[in-house]
Amino acid sequence: MSDHIRTTGAMRASPRCGAKTRSGGACRAPAVRGKTRCRMHGGAKGSGAPRANRNARKHGWFTRDAIAERTEIRALLNETRKMLEGMK
Repeated sequence: MSDHIRTTGAMRASPRCGAKTRSGGACRAPAVRGKTRCRMHGGAKGSGAPRANRNARKHGWFTRDAIAERTEIRALLNETRKMLEGMK
């Protein structure tokens, strides 16, 4: 046996990555210092989309106006359903 002392206390106490794995469980890797993700899930320097990423806004599906419009349509459909249920 080795008389080497393991100093894993700081590693075990570090915050964990907040990402989910493909199997649905939480990632158990330590988060990068100052971030909420590990190096494999976007915490590494240079990972992620560049600032002002124009590709992310290619179709406009998630713009504030599009989301508001879908919310209004959903509310109108719900009101219509309730009104039709009341007519039965």
